[in-house]
Amino acid sequence: MNRSAPHAVREEAASGIAWLEGFLLAQGRVLEARREADAFADRMPWLTTAQREDVVRLYVQDRVALTRRVLESLVSRAGELRAEYTARYESLRRRLLCAAVAALLTSGALCACAVLVSLDG
Repeated sequence: MNRSAPHAVREEAASGIAWLEGFLLAQGRVLEARREADAFADRMPWLTTAQREDVVRLYVQDRVALTRRVLESLVSRAGELRAEYTARYESLRRRLLCAAVAALLTSGALCACAVLVSLDG
């Protein structure tokens, strides 16, 4: 039996769920933009039906484009922060390892000195 298959299935399911979540969030944003566009167009009762539809359509397009730019900016910043924190973590891990090695060597040296002093006495 292939043990990696359940892992691959879990990854595929997680990917599908993430895609579905993103799709539903995007659709929610489009519906929200549509409601706002309708409210905006309602403030202009002199528009013809075709003009109102154009205003609503353009408003929704602009809002979706703005949302996309904001999300892309957030994703970019998240990547920058991930890289920054990964570098910081690696640096701290190296420093901790060096401190641990130094403590171990110091402890070993002190033990060796104690043994030598006890042999002299």
